[in-house]
Amino acid sequence: MSSQPATKPAAAIDPDQLNQFVGKALVDFGATFHAALVLIGDKLGLYKGLAAGGPQTPAELAQRTGTHERYVREWLGSQAAGGYVTYDAATGRYSLDALQAFTMADESSPAFLPGAFQLALAAVKAAPRLVEAFRTGKGIGWHEHDPELFVGTERFFRPGYAANLVKSWIPALDGVEEKLRRGARVADIGCGLGASTILMAQAFPNSEFIGFDYHGGSIELARQRAGEAGMAGRVKFDVAMAKNFPGKNYDFITFFDCLHDMGDPVGASAHVRQSMASDGTWMIVEPFAHDKVEDNLNPVGRVYYSASTLLCTPASLSQEVGAALGAQAGESRMRDVVTKGGFSRFRRAIETPFNLIYEARP
Repeated sequence: MSSQPATKPAAAIDPDQLNQFVGKALVDFGATFHAALVLIGDKLGLYKGLAAGGPQTPAELAQRTGTHERYVREWLGSQAAGGYVTYDAATGRYSLDALQAFTMADESSPAFLPGAFQLALAAVKAAPRLVEAFRTGKGIGWHEHDPELFVGTERFFRPGYAANLVKSWIPALDGVEEKLRRGARVADIGCGLGASTILMAQAFPNSEFIGFDYHGGSIELARQRAGEAGMAGRVKFDVAMAKNFPGKNYDFITFFDCLHDMGDPVGASAHVRQSMASDGTWMIVEPFAHDKVEDNLNPVGRVYYSASTLLCTPASLSQEVGAALGAQAGESRMRDVVTKGGFSRFRRAIETPFNLIYEARP
């Protein structure tokens, strides 16, 4: 009995389609190298040096940033080829246009990008361990990753939170903004380095904020960040799990991009319900996702499925229950988690191209 070949013979492959596919892979191949160079440029202040000094030769940028000209020259060539830096052939100088400076050099920008590359490069360091995890089904805890991941994650998410959290997400919730202005008790669960907690505390000085995260290293950095922001006396941070964080009668509980990472999201949901005031609100921020796989096959879905394979799914599988919702869980699965935890009301309050913001009430 003969069997069918696993793939088409090379002669049956359309050359134009082959060239298109190889071209797509070439872009990804270059982007893999490019990610490391973005991180180097960010850490050495090369983007900020270009933004501050105007058009510069490699030697001028090297002198400004205290780096070696030969490395800088090669780095600039790569950045110009990728469109991240502008090159003027007539003068031999490199610069950042307004858009490039806004995204690569301005950390206050809502579209600041280097943090995303920092996160990605830290995440891929787990690839050797994941090869074995694929075989065994065992998880890898968030705390087991390279420390750069924790900083990169905060730098990646903070611009989006700064742009949307106070201006649009909280106002989209029923009555929450008014409570926060008057004075409310708020718990931010899975707070990481505290970006979301600090932003809310800065915006609503009459309210009490406490951030919880199971990772002690992140809590230490969150306390440091609060001090740097002049908020050490206004916001607290403590180590605690989503299923057992202390306190009762919270008016507002928030989960930012973390519920899908939890081993027992239903258990976390039930604890939120028990910890909340009778008229409290739970805001759940999750990566944007449709319910069906075929509707997520796009650039945003690619990022989230990839991050979920490297980070989110292993994190959940390292915990009890190991539900492994994944970063592309979608609204229906989130609704199921929340209602099984004891909530009777659940709705999508608002969305962005990258996030879904849900509101749950008892």
